[in-house]
Amino acid sequence: MNYRPFEIFENKSKTPWVIICDHASNVVPESVAKGSLGLDKPEMNRHIAFDIGAKNLAVELGNILNAPVICSNFSRLVIDPNRGEKDPTLVMQLYDGTIIPANKNIEKTEILRRLNLFYRPYHDAIEQVLARLENPIVVSIHSFTPQLKGKKKRPWQIGLLAANDRRLHDVLLRCLKQEQSLYIGDNQPYVGKLPGDTIDQHAIKKGRLNTLIEVRNDLICNNENQKKWAAIIGKKLKQAKDLLDGRSFKNKT
Repeated sequence: MNYRPFEIFENKSKTPWVIICDHASNVVPESVAKGSLGLDKPEMNRHIAFDIGAKNLAVELGNILNAPVICSNFSRLVIDPNRGEKDPTLVMQLYDGTIIPANKNIEKTEILRRLNLFYRPYHDAIEQVLARLENPIVVSIHSFTPQLKGKKKRPWQIGLLAANDRRLHDVLLRCLKQEQSLYIGDNQPYVGKLPGDTIDQHAIKKGRLNTLIEVRNDLICNNENQKKWAAIIGKKLKQAKDLLDGRSFKNKT
């Protein structure tokens, strides 16, 4: 089978939802350093290489919402699809205490090659799926590690990230906070405004409703829990959309 830098899981029902998973894979394609970044398997199975549990969570959510799901098929350490092309962290040389040997002295020509082979085809695939829908709603699925760089443990179960467009974000946040057992972060553990990232490219700049959902990765490390959290998130996304549909609003252009 020919390698593609993305996977698309289609759902035939026509709904506005489109699910994206930028950091779905820890795959290093053979065309990059002969398939190895110089890290051993335990390092490549850490959060530095991909978002643990996020891919299966995204696919389960797509099934619940009858939505197409677009996943990356390369490690974020090859090139990070959730960064702008000029972002200095586009190709990480050091991440959470780990040096990435194949990236340590990377040249601009190699970064451009990876952009053309992986990053740009992935984003083209996202836009092609979104272009089929009249008013798509972009849902980006990520996971975060319970602790980063030895700092204080992160207590949130889910973090919702937003930039300037908080239309869906604010309603979804309220819906999630109705569940008193959930600890929800608003732009935690990261700030949602990152110029050139996937949401910026495909939603913010085009006026599409959007949300970026981070789930703590220890909560979604197996299929049973991935289904559980997909059901929770799917239910709340539907509630948020119903509330928005009851209002009079137009997408920004």
